Amino acid sequence: MDQRTQMPTSSRAVLLGGALAAAVAGCASARPDQRDGAARAATVVDFPAPSAEPRELAADQQIIQALNRLTFGARPGDVAHVRAIGLDRWIADQLQPDRIDDRAAAATMARYETLGRSPAELMRDYPPPALLRARQRRREGMAPGAAGDSTRPTISAADSAELRRVGQRSRRVTQEIASAKLARAVVSERQLQEVMVDFWENHFNVYAAKGPVERYYLSDFDERVIRPHALGKFRDLLGAVAKSPAMLYYLDNWESTADSGRPVLRPGAGRRESEVGLRPGRRAVSRRVPPPDSRVPGSRRRGLNENYGRELLELHTLGVDGGYTQQDVIDVARALTGWTVDRPRQGGGFVFRPAMHDAGEKTVLGHRLPAGRGIEDGEQVLDIVARHPATARFIALKLARRFVSDTPPASLVERAARRFTETDGDIRQVVWTIVTSPEFYSRAAYRAKVKSPFELVASALRAVGAAPDSTPRGAGVVARLGEPTFGHQAPNGYPETGDAWINTGAILNRINFGLALAAGRVPGASPLGWAGADSLVGAPRAHQVDAVVAALLGGDASPDTRAILLSGEHPFLDAAAAAADTAGVPRANPSGLAQVVGLAIGSPEFQRR
Repeated sequence: MDQRTQMPTSSRAVLLGGALAAAVAGCASARPDQRDGAARAATVVDFPAPSAEPRELAADQQIIQALNRLTFGARPGDVAHVRAIGLDRWIADQLQPDRIDDRAAAATMARYETLGRSPAELMRDYPPPALLRARQRRREGMAPGAAGDSTRPTISAADSAELRRVGQRSRRVTQEIASAKLARAVVSERQLQEVMVDFWENHFNVYAAKGPVERYYLSDFDERVIRPHALGKFRDLLGAVAKSPAMLYYLDNWESTADSGRPVLRPGAGRRESEVGLRPGRRAVSRRVPPPDSRVPGSRRRGLNENYGRELLELHTLGVDGGYTQQDVIDVARALTGWTVDRPRQGGGFVFRPAMHDAGEKTVLGHRLPAGRGIEDGEQVLDIVARHPATARFIALKLARRFVSDTPPASLVERAARRFTETDGDIRQVVWTIVTSPEFYSRAAYRAKVKSPFELVASALRAVGAAPDSTPRGAGVVARLGEPTFGHQAPNGYPETGDAWINTGAILNRINFGLALAAGRVPGASPLGWAGADSLVGAPRAHQVDAVVAALLGGDASPDTRAILLSGEHPFLDAAAAAADTAGVPRANPSGLAQVVGLAIGSPEFQRR
């Protein structure tokens, strides 16, 4: 390790580090260089020297802290690998994922048939059942709204079977997204990128069950919107999200149009309405948008929708205390009228429609947006909010909360916000500032974060050296523990603090998960998959406990945890068994070394990172 990160260690810490090294060293020598020839040719990012202030944690504890926060948990051999190359160099490598060979993850992703396909292709090949029902109605000569018509023909058995088949294929789209997310978290060498993708997909939350078409845009949202920008410039990420059909559909901006009486832009002669720009000097043409005709069945009012404008300010950039007003929300929403989705029921992409755009003058956070413009209004809004001081503080706070603690030190947040501003929102530079700080390596931050259900399952699979599973079963465990992928309905995303994840029921389900994994009931995982486990099968229980504590718990367990591992008796086991019956978590009762592993995964130490 880089000598600058070395700290004086107690004799106990040295012994624990030695035990941990022995437990994980088996895979270290076999690990290939993570950078292939193509990756080595990528541009190297320069990072400022880390703070010279001393770090409170001992050297191996620093490595454990980094692996717990910058990855989804250590795999066998990871501690020895980071120790060999130096902690700060390893962090710098992780912040440049394009330089890391990730062929194993790529091979795993190739096993999914829906990933990488466009929304239009998914809509065509995995149509929603509602689309099939609409086709049946058209075939029968019925209007789409005639569901309550007593003359409606009864659906035939063949049609009913076809609907079930289509429903199963349609569900495959979301099942593979969830499965691939967990598989990547388990197998990818680009761990920090995966952590950041998870962070941003929660920050820019969308909901898979929003309407019949949202699910078809989720893969595109992950692959082409979030993933390429997760460690880039915040403004680029924000712009990609703003033009993402997944976000526009989820927050209803695709339907937002100028209110009645507002000036809008008329497409010029010979110009397509779907073009996304205006010729220089293009003027707005004032006209009144007619109200809905009450005589037409199904007619409803169309006009300005503030949902996305509000969440852009409150959740995506400035934060709830960012200093904006209700008038700012309205004018942001006006600026984003016309940002819509082309034929969403056919999987179309982003399009700007001038005829929907409110082309009047606007004022956003003190900045004047002149009248007569088109898509430029929205782009300027994104420029304003991406570079606003409140956004720098808000993003810095959320990143510090993710990486350091639920209540990160104000001094660290201020430094990270300053770095955000200095680098024009360079995400990787802000992350570097946070994860090389003395606050990150403080005793107060060590094991201060509670794992979310996704982090728990991914870290457990990594700890035992599990193989990635391309079936929906592993992701189903995450969902049963309370965090289904793209399953949070509200735009604020899943909770970021531990108190929301830990209650009596959650603890019981987590214990059951550990025992189920140890019993071999979690796909791809074996309780004996970590280095040296085979040699411990017939060893005395105390020796097994010492090895499991070293390999899975970072060499440190409380007296209570150690006593439970030694005895195999957990005060919550009876209650956990009852909870397994009601929560759908597999019920299991392994024995021997497998039981020690299962109880360790369910321990308070493993629940924290």
